[in-house]
Amino acid sequence: MRFSLLLPALLATATASWAADQPAALLLWEKGAPGSEARAAEPEKQEGSNVMNVHAPTITPYIPTKDATGVAVIIAPGGGHSKLCLGHEGYALAEWFRDHGIAAFVLKYRLAREKGSTYTIQDHAMADARRAIRTVRSRAQEWGINPERIGIMGFSAGGELAAFAAMKNDPGQADAADVIERVSSRPDFQALIYPGTSGLFSAEKGMPPLFIACGYSDRPDISEGMASLYLKYKAAGVKAELHIYSEAGHGFGYKPGTKTAAGRWPQRFTEWLQDSGLMNHEIKPTK
Repeated sequence: MRFSLLLPALLATATASWAADQPAALLLWEKGAPGSEARAAEPEKQEGSNVMNVHAPTITPYIPTKDATGVAVIIAPGGGHSKLCLGHEGYALAEWFRDHGIAAFVLKYRLAREKGSTYTIQDHAMADARRAIRTVRSRAQEWGINPERIGIMGFSAGGELAAFAAMKNDPGQADAADVIERVSSRPDFQALIYPGTSGLFSAEKGMPPLFIACGYSDRPDISEGMASLYLKYKAAGVKAELHIYSEAGHGFGYKPGTKTAAGRWPQRFTEWLQDSGLMNHEIKPTK
């Protein structure tokens, strides 16, 4: 009984410590996200490194302090649209990118499949993803970012958002009162890390170049779906790179110190950025 009473307090302390280590998050809409204004003040719910009850979407910036490449990537964590897995699919990777000269922004988006949610993927989560791209582009000079080198990366459910952002975007509204809405929501590149709903993804000429990483042992709609998506991109004449790791399944994310081939996919991603001409600064291999 005594242990059961202490456990919630210990979990709360661990969660508070974990959150305190992160840079300050920035609201995507200062006056409240469209459709969520009445709930913007509700506190988020945390379980370890997972977050739920997101009504005030944010990005958390990780800006390089040295050897900056000018490249930026927005990271959309997974979690089945019912939670955000901000540990191995968010903050840890953002730190790695920052330490290797790439600006990273961890996106907290609204959850369409959380119990009781009134949000949808296309109307709310995607609004958050596009707003994140616009926000980073609108502040590119301030953060030392090339406004033509801003991409989006997503894991699992977040991979859906990344794919949809590449499929449907706009150049911005030049006369918008909100200066952020004046800039483009088009990502300059996309990275899909074991994304879901691959059957809804399409490829057309002129879409942003694509990097894919997934596991051989993942669900067929992901492991086989990504092979099919690669072929769609090739047929459309859009450059794509595909990595299917033979010893990986779903959810491998990024965990510092992992020695497997799948664990080193961020290095392969940066090599792809270099080979694609998106990044000129060489990144030293991780030991």
